[in-house]
Amino acid sequence: MMLQKFSFEGFLKALEEGKVLVDFDARTGHNHGTKFRMRQDCLPMLYKKATKVLP
Repeated sequence: MMLQKFSFEGFLKALEEGKVLVDFDARTGHNHGTKFRMRQDCLPMLYKKATKVLP
C-alpha cells in the first residue's frame, strides 16, 4: 500500500472513532515517550490517497 498526503482531518476522525490509541510508555528510571498506535488496516484513513501496490 502506498499512502500519500497525510490528512490531519482523517487523523482527528480516527481519534474520534477510537481507531487511534495513545500509548504513554513511561517506565521507572526511563521514559520512552508517548506514541500513537492503530491497526494497519486503518492506516489509509490517515491519508488523502491510498494506492494498492502489487508484488
